[in-house]
Amino acid sequence: MYVNSFVWSMALAMLGATAPDDAAAIRAARLAQNAAIVANDTARIASYWTSDVTITRGLGATVQGRDAYRAMWVGDTVTYQRIPANIEVSSNWPLAFETGTWTGTVHGAKAPAIRGRYSAQWIKRDGRWLIHSEVFVALGCDGAGCAWATTFPK
Repeated sequence: MYVNSFVWSMALAMLGATAPDDAAAIRAARLAQNAAIVANDTARIASYWTSDVTITRGLGATVQGRDAYRAMWVGDTVTYQRIPANIEVSSNWPLAFETGTWTGTVHGAKAPAIRGRYSAQWIKRDGRWLIHSEVFVALGCDGAGCAWATTFPK
C-alpha cells in the first residue's frame, strides 16, 4: 500500500497536480457554474460541459449534448443550485466522481420548490475539468415544485 501511494504521489508531483488540488478545482468549477446559473449566463453555464454531455433530469427526462442542455436554460424561471458533498478523483484516469444535493427555486420564491440528489462524472481535458455526465434525482418538493410531477416522463 505504501509503495503504491508513494508512486502515485511521485507521479502526481511530476505532473504538477495532486488529487486534492483536482478535487478543489472541481469544487471551484461547480461553485462558479452555480454563480453562472444565478446570473442566467447560459454561455458560462455551458462552458463547464463537454460537447457530448449527457444529463438525466430530476424527473427522469434525458438530454444529450451541450447545445440541447444549454437551450433548456434560456428563459428558465427556476434557479438550480448543486451543493457538492463528495468529490473523488481517479488515481488512474483523468476522471472524477461528484455527489451532492441540488435544489430548484422558482424566481422570486424564498424557498426551494424541488430538491434531490445528484452525481456527476467529470473529465479532465487540456488541463481543465469538465462535466461529461450528470444524473439528478428529485426526492422532494413543496408547492409549485410538486406540480412538476405532472411532467414526469412516461
